[in-house]
Amino acid sequence: MTTQSDDTLLEVDDLAVHFALPRARPFAPVETVRAVDGVSFRIQRGRTFGIVGESGSGKTTTAQAVMGLVRKTRGTVVFDGAVRERLSPAEQRRHRRGYQMIFQDPFSSLNPRLRVDQLVREPLDLMGIGVPAERTERVAEILNAVGLRTDQHQLFPHQFSGGQRQRISIARALASNPKLVVCDEPVSALDVAIQAQILNLLARLQDELQLTYLFISHDLHVVRYLCDDIAVMYLGRIVEQTRADAIFDSPLHPYTWSLVSAIPGNAHLTGGRAPAVLRGDPPSPTRLPPGCRFAGRCPFAEPLCHVSEPQLRAMPGDRLVACHRVDDHGVGPQHT
Repeated sequence: MTTQSDDTLLEVDDLAVHFALPRARPFAPVETVRAVDGVSFRIQRGRTFGIVGESGSGKTTTAQAVMGLVRKTRGTVVFDGAVRERLSPAEQRRHRRGYQMIFQDPFSSLNPRLRVDQLVREPLDLMGIGVPAERTERVAEILNAVGLRTDQHQLFPHQFSGGQRQRISIARALASNPKLVVCDEPVSALDVAIQAQILNLLARLQDELQLTYLFISHDLHVVRYLCDDIAVMYLGRIVEQTRADAIFDSPLHPYTWSLVSAIPGNAHLTGGRAPAVLRGDPPSPTRLPPGCRFAGRCPFAEPLCHVSEPQLRAMPGDRLVACHRVDDHGVGPQHT
């Protein structure tokens, strides 16, 4: 078992998730999508760890693997000092209470045939938490905590707005009193005003309930507001990881730099010039090129980048970066 510090709630080590595609024709070789390919990180108790990246970067698959919703190809996930696969079925059921998930689309994640109080009570019944009277009390308590009135507890999901449905999803995730909540793009389907309400709700609940979040998003504004630490993913691998303020103030990896410099108001990162534009599309995850996976789109790539894949290296300021062009003093190619 991986050793955890007292403050580490979740530790992911060399996580990989590969999917074999159906054969295009008889006897054709099987192609494999390396959706997640060697991801490692730790989340400290009470903090919010964000994973950002383009569509197809592997961030959602990473979250699903942490939850046990997809099968790992390799790697270890240690939650609260325990490895799920090493637990008995009964121990896994008790262990499962400690981590829950908020999905991107609240409407498709909620059973339309159940009323709100039934939806929130369902995980308590399945996990055998408390006696019936305690479950009823817990449902009312958590629905009130997310801002739903008592007269709304008997309504169906279709009778609510998108923001209200996401509040129901949050209540359902929190019903078992988890330590870790995995938030998979929880506000991407909402308009901006409602996004702010849900983010403020998540921040308040984290303070009140001492929650830890794994937060998945492609929206840099959202992760900047909520996250303490951020990992940037590209084609199944983490390319940069550090504190949120460092990511936005001084990104080192060229991919991170191009993303952050495109945010309005960040012209200082390009010396007042127009932000770097990423040209072309990411390579196919079934036919990854040799060397750095970003080299074909990187404005600073050199010959070494096309033949040798960079590994994450420790940099000053408690930062990890996977780039040949970043020197040992934490100076990236965009700074020269």
